Amino acid sequence: MSVKHPIISVTGSSGAGTTSVKETFDRIFEREGIKATSIEGDAFHRYDRADMKIVMQEEAEKGNNHFSHFGPEANRLEDLESVFRQFSECGGGRIRNYVHDDIEAELRGTPPGQFTDWRDIPEDTELLFYEGLHGAVVTENVNLAQYCDLKIGVTPVINLEWIQKIQRDKADRGYSTEAIRDTILRRMPDYINYICPQFTETDINFQRIPTVDTSNAFIARYIPTADESMVVIRFANPRGIDFPYLVSMIHDSFMSRANTIVIPGGKLAIAMQLILTPMILRLMERRRRTR
Repeated sequence: MSVKHPIISVTGSSGAGTTSVKETFDRIFEREGIKATSIEGDAFHRYDRADMKIVMQEEAEKGNNHFSHFGPEANRLEDLESVFRQFSECGGGRIRNYVHDDIEAELRGTPPGQFTDWRDIPEDTELLFYEGLHGAVVTENVNLAQYCDLKIGVTPVINLEWIQKIQRDKADRGYSTEAIRDTILRRMPDYINYICPQFTETDINFQRIPTVDTSNAFIARYIPTADESMVVIRFANPRGIDFPYLVSMIHDSFMSRANTIVIPGGKLAIAMQLILTPMILRLMERRRRTR
């Protein structure tokens, strides 16, 4: 962690909803005039789209049917840790982007499924923001969690996470239900070993729970709406959290444990604004005092 060069990470698996959380952070950064540089976990994959397919096939031929982006072998976690460490020490580091689709390709001048060139983090960056799979990962070789000043976990209940992934991959990427199911099964060991443990490292977890039947994620036709959900918000350290204020400001919310508040799904955006804005401002105030 660093007072002068703070880092915020949002971590969650594919289909968890981390992108929506990033949008909330972006609005806070813009409103408060914070110069934040965002990095995405996909940019630290070890292989581009074409090479990943080749390596997956090679691993399968060796008997490894669980090679996935969720595990360390398919990612450059040492490089990501180096960026976190370098930024926390001096505000520097080199980053890149992964280009997902034609829209991003036109924006970045790089074909879909490939990486942009590496570039330096802008010198005027006040805060580094990470969103992806491994923002709080700790393994035998790397410890990214130690460098982050605020760690956010986004972890819907598993069936809802699968529904969101299935619907997204069908609509945006043209995948079949069978292909998505195979991906989920292939990733499961890495999900258990590398994704789930991060949620014990995070400072706050946002877990969306549907209030409609999602018992068979693979036949669900729609993603449960926000109004068909509740969100469980767990604080690792509840000290300093004004729960009575939050409950009074977020209608129909309640506390389920001493460190946990439950809110209607449709109130997630305002809850994040109320909870995260003061935390971000405290980080920035600490930073400014060092200048």
